[in-house]
Amino acid sequence: MSPVPAVRAGAPFSVLPLPDGVEPLVLDVPVGPLTALRSVVPDGVARRAVALLVPGFTGSREDHRLLLPLLAARGVEAWTYSQRGQADSAAPRGVGAYRRDDFTGDLLDVAALVSAAAGIPSGALHLLGHSFGGTVVAATVARDAAPFASLTMLCSGPHGWPGRKDAERDRLLAAAGLVDLWTLDNPALARWIAEDPAALASLDADTRFLRDRSVATSTDNLLGAIDVLADVRDVTPDLAAAGLPVLVAHGVDDAAWPQPWQRAMAERLGARYAVVDGAGHLPNVENPAATADLLADFWTTTRAR
Repeated sequence: MSPVPAVRAGAPFSVLPLPDGVEPLVLDVPVGPLTALRSVVPDGVARRAVALLVPGFTGSREDHRLLLPLLAARGVEAWTYSQRGQADSAAPRGVGAYRRDDFTGDLLDVAALVSAAAGIPSGALHLLGHSFGGTVVAATVARDAAPFASLTMLCSGPHGWPGRKDAERDRLLAAAGLVDLWTLDNPALARWIAEDPAALASLDADTRFLRDRSVATSTDNLLGAIDVLADVRDVTPDLAAAGLPVLVAHGVDDAAWPQPWQRAMAERLGARYAVVDGAGHLPNVENPAATADLLADFWTTTRAR
């Protein structure tokens, strides 16, 4: 039986501390409970926009933990959530539960819940997707743009390419879903922890968090996301037809998605295009202050429909 849509109190995941002003939540939507974070605008600051941020491949809500309070200080109430199968969010079984339409359906459910909780009308929610999250938000806008005021593609391009992340797919399939990517990438550390579980306490917070998130993330989620990332269909014409204001941005050293593709997508859409200094594929983590400045300026100067 599907849960009644609701926003309720949640808890931090693993040992990574949340910044002041970042609230852990749970969003009850049809797929099940999706974990989320929210930063509301502090007292004395006028709320000028509400935004929803979607994380990427192997990611989770924590990818935006540094960005959320900076956005709130700039007048943007900011929300993010872990997608189905990521970290401690609901994880239906089977790769067939992680198709493009499954991710976009969840996003539409979350957008409706966030808009209601924030007290804004349909068409007033600003939307951002990072990397794989960009493919999800673009496909969602192509499916139904009505809930959104604008679209931001952060370190994400107009389409994928054949063979993308085949190495990760092959390793996951060879492991038969019994071993996660962090364990495969860090065999010595993983062996030490398996032999002495108390060794977990000696890991620094970032390493411990990355390990815990990888272990918790569904292999079916990763395999489904890899299929989405390899899709060669160009979403740019659909975004143009949707008619939303668009920002395309990436770090100056982003090497995960071809920068010329991102720039060309912006040109074809007549979108705003920006490059974040001091960052690669994770400007939300590597230079959150500059990223918050860019996003807040775009969202607070773009009129809700």
